[in-house]
Amino acid sequence: MIGALLVGVGGAIGAVLRYLVGLSLSALDTRFPFDTLSVNVIGSFVLGWVTFVGAGEGVFLTIGIGACGAFTTFSSFSVDTVRLIEEDKPFLAGGYALSNIVLSVGSIGLAALIATS
Repeated sequence: MIGALLVGVGGAIGAVLRYLVGLSLSALDTRFPFDTLSVNVIGSFVLGWVTFVGAGEGVFLTIGIGACGAFTTFSSFSVDTVRLIEEDKPFLAGGYALSNIVLSVGSIGLAALIATS
């Protein structure tokens, strides 16, 4: 039961942070979904760091599963990609999808490198 509570607390923190990032980046007034890309890359880095630094179970449950799970958003990434395609911007959609994957995986690699150094 403690594990579920830790995940819930982390999830609440991650959801609020996700909202605040979206709010702050909405001022950019751009058609490119920088908010979703940013949270996915940052969240991937944090999850990678928590994983590879060997954080304890409580920290992993709170930050890794709870906060990062609520902070990052694959569903928004998918919707943003489809919207760009519907707006007849297939190259931007492809670049967005590719940058989410490459930057998120790259940030996990960077976190692993930092955590194990």
